[in-house]
Amino acid sequence: MGPSSCLLLILIPLLQLINPGSTQCSLDSVMDKKIKDVLNSLEYSPSPISKKLSCASVKSQGRLSSCPAGMAVTGCACGYGCGLWDVQLETTCHCQCSVVDWTTARCCHLT
Repeated sequence: MGPSSCLLLILIPLLQLINPGSTQCSLDSVMDKKIKDVLNSLEYSPSPISKKLSCASVKSQGRLSSCPAGMAVTGCACGYGCGLWDVQLETTCHCQCSVVDWTTARCCHLT
């Protein structure tokens, strides 16, 4: 291999680095800007009126437990390990097992 062949082998990779490198940086910066723009448009911006979730548990004897007025059931728990329950009229927990000594309703509302 002659000296001119060695020179070409060295120059070709160097020339490839010069031209595509600047194009790649330009493409990277454009893609970064596009991604940032999309992410900024998806960011959650809360309304000026902020509400808080307020919750309380109501425990009752038997198979039913009801929430106070203005609150809704978000979950129920039943005594004796009963895991079968339903929500009636959005405000009352109903444990469906045959033997239940207590029922708890988790009640929440926005304030």
